[in-house]
Amino acid sequence: MKIKVQTKGGSYDFDCGPEESLLYAGLRNGLSLPYECATGTCGTCRARVVEGKTHLEWADAPGMSYVKQEKKEILMCQTRARGDCTLRVPGKMTGEIKRDRWPSYFVGQVNNYRLVTHDVSLFDVKLDKPTSFDAGQFVLLESDEVVGTRAYSMVNYDRETNKLVFVIKRKHDGKFSDWIFDNNVEGKSIKIFGPLGCATFHPKENKNILCIAGGSGIAGMMAIVSHGCQSSYFKTHNGFIFFGVRSKKDIFFLEELSNYVMKYPENLEVTIALSEETNATGLQECYQNLRFATGFVHAVVSEHMTDKYLDMLAYVAGPPPMVDSALRMLVLEAKFPGTDIRYDKFT
Repeated sequence: MKIKVQTKGGSYDFDCGPEESLLYAGLRNGLSLPYECATGTCGTCRARVVEGKTHLEWADAPGMSYVKQEKKEILMCQTRARGDCTLRVPGKMTGEIKRDRWPSYFVGQVNNYRLVTHDVSLFDVKLDKPTSFDAGQFVLLESDEVVGTRAYSMVNYDRETNKLVFVIKRKHDGKFSDWIFDNNVEGKSIKIFGPLGCATFHPKENKNILCIAGGSGIAGMMAIVSHGCQSSYFKTHNGFIFFGVRSKKDIFFLEELSNYVMKYPENLEVTIALSEETNATGLQECYQNLRFATGFVHAVVSEHMTDKYLDMLAYVAGPPPMVDSALRMLVLEAKFPGTDIRYDKFT
């Protein structure tokens, strides 16, 4: 099927499969269509159907609250074409995605599944073909045993790889996380679409970095730090990593973070913020090159980063309330311009 997209900057055409979402088809063809979560939550991929017939897959998607259905508006991530159609997308598109980063479809196999806390698991996905991605990006995971797709950031970073590593927190009423935790998923087949996301790290930008993560939001930050270490970025730039959890039993990746700091002890600093526990006894003795603090992670950043924001990019990931608090602190208190803050809005 032929899809035409009209924007303020011009018109673009792409092919779309019969069971493919309009958003994924456009991205797969290299168009920089607007999106954030790509799973029906945020409403960013809103468009209006000018001509043609479409089918909405998830009528109750949270992002539909931003859509005016009486004006034939849709969420592109949740809509399939039923023939050739024309869409109108508000605003301008920024042109094409870099060809070596065009999202694609993969099939993977779950390997090396393990628990890292009582409600957080870590596992690998072996891909059917190699991929490359930017540190900080995410993909969409889908199982035939669970309805819908879920967005997860990669923990690992390699220029080209056939293995992706994910960390997943169990969520209340989370069907996908329940499937992961309650079944023997080792060896299970899983579908992947990506890479996606713009909260990415590029050494050529030549700035110090601040990473603020809550819970499993640390995933993309681990990829950023990994890339920074691989490229010797922290020889000449400062990196400040703040990882917020509730208590000691919720902490993971301590060994990995400690090893990163060991490589660049002068310029790389990691702080673990415990919001519901005041005593880090035992942890500090075991991980002497890490810092431990009490409080919500955005408040800990505020306290520890005074006068350290010079020439810096900030990355934020975690539960929505934590992300919102961190963004407010960065803009109102630290006076970050919006162009120097990077985050992807998915939960």
